[in-house]
Amino acid sequence: MKLVRWGKPGKEKPGIIDSDGKIRDLSGVVPDIGGATLSPMALARIAKAKREKLPLVRGKPRFGPCVGHVPNFYAIGLNYADHAAETGAAIPAEPILFNKATSCIMGPNDEVMIPKGSKKTDWEVELAIVIGSRASYVTQKEAMEVIAGFCICNDVSEREFQIERGGQWMKGKGCPTFGPIGPWLVTKDEIKDVQKLSMWLDLNGERVQNGSTKTMIFGVKHIVSYMSQFMELLPGDVITTGTPPGVGLGMKPQRFLKPGDVMRVGIEGLGEQKQLVTAWHA
Repeated sequence: MKLVRWGKPGKEKPGIIDSDGKIRDLSGVVPDIGGATLSPMALARIAKAKREKLPLVRGKPRFGPCVGHVPNFYAIGLNYADHAAETGAAIPAEPILFNKATSCIMGPNDEVMIPKGSKKTDWEVELAIVIGSRASYVTQKEAMEVIAGFCICNDVSEREFQIERGGQWMKGKGCPTFGPIGPWLVTKDEIKDVQKLSMWLDLNGERVQNGSTKTMIFGVKHIVSYMSQFMELLPGDVITTGTPPGVGLGMKPQRFLKPGDVMRVGIEGLGEQKQLVTAWHA
């Protein structure tokens, strides 16, 4: 299933994509896409709903973040061997964990704003895991059982804030609009092999990132199992899992986002995002 949230910011409704690629309203089946709605039982109830009889959403409404009311927004750093190489970083012995602020989450096609004082705002196409069940101390064999599905995340990052300003990476990762997720949450049954998905990011029509989840250092099952040794993962948690090479930080000379730039972000089987970059205007 491809599950969506559609409508104006803060007023999104749940939906599902039908066989014609149109949105069907799920408001009569579930209250939202997130939290308890992502449990195996709730997803089974959605799957049983006859899509062709659900109300058709007319026009072209805005896609909101594909998961609502996210409890935690986690991220994995330097998780692609080819990306680590382009930045000159050593291969991590264990997954590098950090947080992105949940307040940075936005719709897949909403504007990305460059923060005040920013000189080095960068892009990162990433596969995101969406947790469906509470998870503590799960094994890698059990990991897929607690996953509801997957989506695209553009892990927008301010490199000066992240690297040069001291402290943790989160300062450069959680600025407003730095977490587009969607357009839809694809349930895990639709993904044949999550470790063999092509992924890309185009900047102003130029393909700058062109990679695959097969070069992840720590795969999806490893990440979920590993994280569950240190914290309880909750339904609706989003874990964005790292980026392939082609980020602005790794270019020679380095290249960063500026107002007017347009990013297109895609992952095989998970759809595509499009964001216009603007100056700060909150």
